[in-house]
Amino acid sequence: MSTQENVAAAAHAEQLPPEAALMQMAFGCFVSQALYVAAKLGVADLVAEQPQHVASLAARTKTHERSLYRVLRALAMVGVFRESDDKVFGQTRLSEALRSDAPNSIRDGLIFVGEEWHWRVYGYLLRSVETGESAWAPAHGESVFDYFAAHPEEGEIFNRAMTGMSRAAVGAVTEAYDFSGVETLADIAGGHGQLLAGILRANPSMRGVLFDQAHVVEGARPLLEAEGVSGRVETVAGDFFASVPAGADAYVLKHIIHDWDDERATKILANIARSMKPGARVLVVDAVIPRGDAPHFGKLLDLEMLVSPGGVERTEDEFRDLLARAGLRLARVVPMRSYLSVVEARKEGD
Repeated sequence: MSTQENVAAAAHAEQLPPEAALMQMAFGCFVSQALYVAAKLGVADLVAEQPQHVASLAARTKTHERSLYRVLRALAMVGVFRESDDKVFGQTRLSEALRSDAPNSIRDGLIFVGEEWHWRVYGYLLRSVETGESAWAPAHGESVFDYFAAHPEEGEIFNRAMTGMSRAAVGAVTEAYDFSGVETLADIAGGHGQLLAGILRANPSMRGVLFDQAHVVEGARPLLEAEGVSGRVETVAGDFFASVPAGADAYVLKHIIHDWDDERATKILANIARSMKPGARVLVVDAVIPRGDAPHFGKLLDLEMLVSPGGVERTEDEFRDLLARAGLRLARVVPMRSYLSVVEARKEGD
């Protein structure tokens, strides 16, 4: 949601009685699940060419017509799809991003958010607040990344979601950050390599190293080949709590440091610092939380970090302290045209 939309939503809430405004906020969980249903069924793909009557959509998705209508009506109320004639639904600016083939598609991300095994952990938010611990183990009996390693189908949904989020961030990263002087870029815990591929395409002379767990990088080759960069990427399997590849000019970590508490995030960054050659940089692509009560998506994403991996979104001062503990210094924060920023760090003395 944009700043203007946040302001408009807040103004609308202030016009309601307090109890009505709070109840409307509480029912936001139903919007989230309605988005999941539409994403899972591929409704945006079905109305891509022209509006469709709900009867046709129900037949094509093998769903109950009246129930599907109720979900789509609720989404149309918040601007996702448009109900023109009676029970005929078409595309809107928001639903375009639900299309599978949209450049900024968030479909896989919404599927991940809405899956039952992910949704379940939010029932343990109070426990996380009471203990400061992730809710994934109470919900599933094991930590989130152990769970994905043991459940390949769920792990693949997660990887596709992360790939989609990286795809949406690529343009913003390459526009905001100058990669001049970087001959080799190591993407640490880079998943299937979507971000790395986008940066390499924007910098044709650059080479890349894609580093992640073995079961993750095994699935990277088709994406790298489709992006036309496979010949410039070395895939390396490993554990960033033990070591990372040495000798790169820059190390990028998108949505990685926020997954971990300060102790484990420090260990990851310290391992990178030990592998860095003189003049190398660390590029942490994460939310940088502003002070005060200004709207920022990172403040909501922070709750996902709390209940899921047990990580945290950080302020600039918190990044500075975290980096210092790992033997790094914060050089600058580069804002992007999204809720993310590039936090650039270098070794002390460089």
